[in-house]
Amino acid sequence: MIDLAHTAAADTPLLPAVERTTGESPECAIVWLHGLGADGHDFEPIVDEFDFDQLPAVRFVFPHAPMRAVTINGGFVMRAWYDIVSPDFAPGREEGEHVRESTRQVEALLARENSRGIPDERIVLAGFSQGGVIALHCGLRHSRRLAGILALSCYLPQADTLADEAQAANGDVPIFMAHGRADPVIPYDLGKQSAKLLQARGYPLQWRGYATAHSVCLEELEDIGGWLNQVLAATF
Repeated sequence: MIDLAHTAAADTPLLPAVERTTGESPECAIVWLHGLGADGHDFEPIVDEFDFDQLPAVRFVFPHAPMRAVTINGGFVMRAWYDIVSPDFAPGREEGEHVRESTRQVEALLARENSRGIPDERIVLAGFSQGGVIALHCGLRHSRRLAGILALSCYLPQADTLADEAQAANGDVPIFMAHGRADPVIPYDLGKQSAKLLQARGYPLQWRGYATAHSVCLEELEDIGGWLNQVLAATF
């Protein structure tokens, strides 16, 4: 069977990205998507916060989202994975074509890791805020098994299409979702509701709440590091 998604990804230009490795000849990868208005450098410093001594070398890929106008920010042009067209969180808040476009661009990055010798089963797709939204959308629809999906301070987009579009290959992919209880940007309850929906669909999802706002705290980083070690070690 021809993998149409993989073929389309191969034809999609690669986004520029910041890369860090924990050693020579990486055998696994973490593709980490930043939030609205940031860029690939935003989470680059976290590489030094993780202890991956028991793992083979890991390649971190921090892509830069495209520049685009964001409606709720007065049309100001910034790095964004999609336009946000409404201040509330009703269905259709995210510009659907942008979500699909960003998904294709992330798929191209995953395909590039394959070409560099890292199979999908040793790749974690991660993201914060808008990046977490895309990580969930792309990862659950990805046609080959991933090592895991890390979704921070975000929510599940286009939940109404998931039943038809979710791929069996990632039907039991490990998911780690975390959220600040004082988040003023994306409500904590919205993230928790998304987690419960995915758990109800049978995904092995870990949910964590932290005493922080729209950010990642030290306790959260420690939990993320433990989870990443667990899911990547399981692939060897």
